[in-house]
Amino acid sequence: MSSSSMLNNSVSITVSDDEPDEFVNKLRARARRKRKKIGLRGKTSFSHIVLKKLLRWWPFLLFLLAAGLLIFEASRIGRRPSSAVKNSNPVTGNKTNKVVEKKPPTNLNRLDLVTHVVHGVREPCLKLLPTEELEHLDFPMDKVPADPIKRVVYITEANPASVDDGMSFEQHSGASRFNLFTGNQSLKQRDESFKVKGVDASIHCGFYSDKGGFRISVEDRSYMESCKAVVSTCAFGGGDDLYQPIGMSESSLKKVCFVAFWDEITLASQEADGHKVGDDRYIGKWRIILVKNLPFTDQRLNGKIPKMLAHRLFPNSRYSIWVDSKSQLRRDPLGVLEALLWRSNSVLAISEHGARSSVYDEAKAVVKKNKATPEEVAVQIAQYRQDGLPEDKRFNGKKALSEASIIVREHTPSTNLLMCLWFNEVVRFTSRDQLSFPYVLWRFKEFRNINMFPVCTRKDLVNSMGHIRKAKPLTS
Repeated sequence: MSSSSMLNNSVSITVSDDEPDEFVNKLRARARRKRKKIGLRGKTSFSHIVLKKLLRWWPFLLFLLAAGLLIFEASRIGRRPSSAVKNSNPVTGNKTNKVVEKKPPTNLNRLDLVTHVVHGVREPCLKLLPTEELEHLDFPMDKVPADPIKRVVYITEANPASVDDGMSFEQHSGASRFNLFTGNQSLKQRDESFKVKGVDASIHCGFYSDKGGFRISVEDRSYMESCKAVVSTCAFGGGDDLYQPIGMSESSLKKVCFVAFWDEITLASQEADGHKVGDDRYIGKWRIILVKNLPFTDQRLNGKIPKMLAHRLFPNSRYSIWVDSKSQLRRDPLGVLEALLWRSNSVLAISEHGARSSVYDEAKAVVKKNKATPEEVAVQIAQYRQDGLPEDKRFNGKKALSEASIIVREHTPSTNLLMCLWFNEVVRFTSRDQLSFPYVLWRFKEFRNINMFPVCTRKDLVNSMGHIRKAKPLTS
């Protein structure tokens, strides 16, 4: 019974060889739909071609992208931001020039100590007196250093040398850098100037003729003659900005002059940047001295005048501290004089060179860095070799090569003569004064009491910002 009922409930499916046309059409439609997908193969093959092209040419495409980015960045660097931005006045609607202050250098106004390790103990590189002692510090009136030279006589047009080659010269001469400011020092005079005979020394030392240039107003000269000690710097040809000294004691601010020598180009560029000279001729602590009719077309050589001839510019000053325009003095001047001169019984303090010790190595570096032409360096080095300058890296126990961005000195006859000798060398040869200083020190054998302080002391004395703009040379 149960089996028969199951049979009765089953569904029968009829299978016939004669299928209806509808079923066949469905199969054909399904086949046609499958054939339509063949069209996708064309798209796939196109993508495949593009992919192959990309794989083949990707280095070239990458190069184009990199070149585009490089050009974009170069154009951004090339666009110098203007120091003056025109803004509309909200009241008048007129365009006004607003000075936008530049971002100060990151090294500016730092007073942190620079230290080094001595025998396992970290110590300051420059050991100044405590602040309360600096405030009561004064010039030592009873301390007069022994000096083999009693007097230096400066050769001028009114007081000519006994030996002269009779050659004429002109201001800004293209053939020679000797001119009416320097006088025409012959090679014989040069050689004789290093030989100190007796208590008097005679030498060319700038300011040869009243027509030689470097003109300063009567009022400014009167101020310079009042200085007993001076910190000086200069910027000619629109060079570096003026950095205010920091870390000064009240005693130094009262007893020390702070003088910056500018020419008319620098004055104009600084005023355009919003740095106006006051009616009292000061900017901050600096007394601005305007110099007209600079004697050299090379602005670096013009800068050697206040750098090396402070004793000529400040005739009544007993001490001077020179600071390059790229640097900011950050230690008290009286404290610096005590630490670098009085304490060590020195009359001149100058920094050792940080990278090299030999004049001949430095000459190669000067040429490699395009600081001077190979021809003028070759002439100078050939002369020094002929004169017998040794390869020694130390003279009289002192490192031969100096870095002269800071010069601390007492104005004694010996230091004055040394500076005149040095100035004459940079006029005759290259203005790279680190090449000539070791030679002058070697030739001037009577000179004593020099303090060649280490590089870390120099770094503690100043914040160095580097030169921010190139000075414009004189064209005539």
